[in-house]
Amino acid sequence: MRGRSRPAYHDGRPAAPPPRGTLLKVIKRLAPYLWEYRLRVALAMAALTVAKAASVGIPLVLKDIVNTLNTRNAALVVPMALLAAYGGLRFANSLFGELRDAVFARVKQRAVRRAAASVFRHLHALPLKFHLDRKTGAVARDIERGSHGIALLLNILVFNIIPTIVEIALVAGILIAKFSPWFAVITFATLFAYAGFTLLVTEWRTVFRRSMNDMDSRANNQAVDSLLNYETVKFFTNEDYETSRYDAQLAQWEDAAVRNQYSLGLLNGGQAAIIAAGVTALMVLAARGVAAGTMNIGDLVLVNAFLIQLFVPLHFLGFVYREVKHSLADMERMFALLNAPLDIEDRPAAPPLVLSEGCVRFEDVRFSYGGRPLLDTISFTVAPRSTTAVVGPSGSGKSTLMRLLTRLYDPDAGTISIDGQDIRSVQQKSLREVIGVVPQDPVLFNDTLYVNIAYGRPGASRAEIEEAARLAHLDRFIAALPEGYDTVVGERGLKLSGGEKQRVAIARALLKRPHILLFDEATSALDAAAERAVQEGLALLRRERTTLVIAHRLATIQHADQIIVMRDGHIIERGRHHELIAQGGLYADLWALQRETLGPQDSPDRDGGAALTDLPPTTHSPLRRSAGGGHS
Repeated sequence: MRGRSRPAYHDGRPAAPPPRGTLLKVIKRLAPYLWEYRLRVALAMAALTVAKAASVGIPLVLKDIVNTLNTRNAALVVPMALLAAYGGLRFANSLFGELRDAVFARVKQRAVRRAAASVFRHLHALPLKFHLDRKTGAVARDIERGSHGIALLLNILVFNIIPTIVEIALVAGILIAKFSPWFAVITFATLFAYAGFTLLVTEWRTVFRRSMNDMDSRANNQAVDSLLNYETVKFFTNEDYETSRYDAQLAQWEDAAVRNQYSLGLLNGGQAAIIAAGVTALMVLAARGVAAGTMNIGDLVLVNAFLIQLFVPLHFLGFVYREVKHSLADMERMFALLNAPLDIEDRPAAPPLVLSEGCVRFEDVRFSYGGRPLLDTISFTVAPRSTTAVVGPSGSGKSTLMRLLTRLYDPDAGTISIDGQDIRSVQQKSLREVIGVVPQDPVLFNDTLYVNIAYGRPGASRAEIEEAARLAHLDRFIAALPEGYDTVVGERGLKLSGGEKQRVAIARALLKRPHILLFDEATSALDAAAERAVQEGLALLRRERTTLVIAHRLATIQHADQIIVMRDGHIIERGRHHELIAQGGLYADLWALQRETLGPQDSPDRDGGAALTDLPPTTHSPLRRSAGGGHS
């Protein structure tokens, strides 16, 4: 890789290499999971110790067997006790190794579960700014690889690195005690050469692994993004274009994977050469000792067995180091997610919001995003149990008010309060528990209609869920579906029409029983008749709730207690409907424009509307058509 350039992160920035001390930081993060099951860890280590002791004892018994059978009386006296001991040691080695794995399985899987859950929880705690910049497919891939890396790292740290070092030390000690010092010299020279070569080459190879991870995340994100936007791809006949983009990402991953494999071949070949040289030198020494009479055949077998036993953990030690480096590279991004700052946090010992009347107040609120001013000195009050509507051109800052009120953002200046309590000084959870939000473009879970409505209050009864659906004018539509409430709505609710998704979102918000209702163009996708029916149902509920409505259709808010007109982040008009019409300002212009563009049936000054149960449901969604309905 020319210049060892670093791969780009999800947003185009280069991915940072692992910081120094990463392994220690990872161990520190994983320590609580090990401590939680410290008894299991102790039992697993005890089983491991027995297994290693049996492993080292096998060559010693084998030596005695060979020496016994190499005598003249071998045909008459078969060393049954030694053979039984040899078999017993081999069985003990396997038995206690399996026991170690069984005892430690719960520890490993719990650590993976806890770590993944921590990242998932942290992602939900991160500010909206992070989620606007994120790429979902890449983040999901990072968590998947990171979780796998944790499982592998735990196995390696607890059961491979320390035991391998202990086994090498025992074998080397026996060789030094029983044979010529040259055996120890060659053994340790081989160890140092092997370790040094492995460290250098593995460090060089890490950049290829990181590049593979980056390309893999990009390709996965490309696939997820394209599939989520399936309809857009079909509308513009861009199937070939999407495939070429995906293939281009895979081509980069292919190049990185090939370079990684080439470097792996170099590493394995070098390790094998070092081991072969060391083993050959030791066997030459042993053969000379037998020829000179200073060693017997059993000693030769013992040295050979120890060399084989030394070769396996030594070779595995190189594998372990490579896998540790790879696991750390895999976990880099998952831990980077955990390290992402929480821009909006509860203050220390913040109390819960105490709701009395539900009075919402904006005082001199200013807010900018990305250096662009969105709100400038905004002040208004939404009285308890009243409805305030906010209208204005696109980009005037209307939706930003709702994001500030729910603390998805914090204002740059000024205060937002509920019943006199600054929302920045109370617990976020308690704030959002009293607010029900219906967004302009609701996104549903890929689950049933019942689950999506019940999401507003998971513990609600079926009767309460059905009542919320009725108030949202959704009950007749659901009754016409073959599977009713058990109908799956598809990814992001794509099986529903825009209007049906809005009514599911309204039902979900009503089921929550919030004291404060926020509607952001909540009925913009409904036809005029359905919108009037939904508005009549909501009007009864709004009498007991504080309501803030953002609307384009002025007919839906002409009876609001207060209408605020915004432009370019400023409030330029406020008052009731008839007062603003009389002023002849922007609101009057918008009203006149809508009267000109809408037909008589949808005219904004047309009062009244049919009863809630007399209006037919819309019939233009895929689910409705599958139930036997046609296009409306």
